[in-house]
Amino acid sequence: MIKSFLKTWSLLLLICALSLTATAQKEAYAIFDKNGKSVKYDKMLKQLQEADVVLFGELHNNSICHWLEFEVAKDLYGAVGNKLVLGAEMFETDDQIILNEYLSGTIKHKHLTAEAKMWNNYSTDYKPLIEFAKENKLKFVATNIPRRYANLIARKGKAELANLSTEAKLYMMPLPLNVNMELKCYKMFIEMDMGHGEQTPPQMAEAQASKDATMAHFITKNRTEGQLFVHYNGAYHSDNFESIYYYLKQANPNLKIVTISTTEQENVDSLNEEEKGKADFIITTPESITKTY
Repeated sequence: MIKSFLKTWSLLLLICALSLTATAQKEAYAIFDKNGKSVKYDKMLKQLQEADVVLFGELHNNSICHWLEFEVAKDLYGAVGNKLVLGAEMFETDDQIILNEYLSGTIKHKHLTAEAKMWNNYSTDYKPLIEFAKENKLKFVATNIPRRYANLIARKGKAELANLSTEAKLYMMPLPLNVNMELKCYKMFIEMDMGHGEQTPPQMAEAQASKDATMAHFITKNRTEGQLFVHYNGAYHSDNFESIYYYLKQANPNLKIVTISTTEQENVDSLNEEEKGKADFIITTPESITKTY
């Protein structure tokens, strides 16, 4: 009787311990498909390696997102080898020569960071990707329009681009810049209230479109048939299958594109309703996740 009681008591203690452990377990991220169904990392990876272009939409200061970007790059390289090409919004097209010189070992890292226009979180968030490309002799493409030209559009409108030099025009999408103002990603700019009942001028949406169109152009220009181009950009540049995605499809309707978006929620057990449909895969992390800036 005593042995039976002790055995039962031990089993109860074990169940309680396991229950407490399960309660204490915290998930750093979860992956969902566009319908909100939970997806394993390996399943996502398999679909990514079958794509022509992957648009990895990040939250710029999310540490888990940056870690996953690096892990995905490593795993895709393991799957497709030197067919992998990397590129990013965070590097502007007129800095490509500097980036190439660093990747080839011609210049030192201090020259790269001194002469290229680096984001403040470069060393923590993007340097690992650059070093990975350098180590494995992968192409890394600077895709974003130089900010001075995006600013010109925001101030004076896209028509001003026609007055730029031939050399300047090499660093952006082909002109003229066509903007579909019916797309949600640009419509929201126009509908924003600037205060006093004034709406945002249309050139703000045009400036945003110039970034998307330029990124799409340099992705297309630097990818050859059979390659897998992984592009890192803010999630708003590829969410809802618009923005960069739209311009890529305009250039090549047959291009197989897989999109990833990133979001933060109070918990990662299920995907919030408003996040569904944003991308092929949605990575969600806790709101309390460590921020890189």
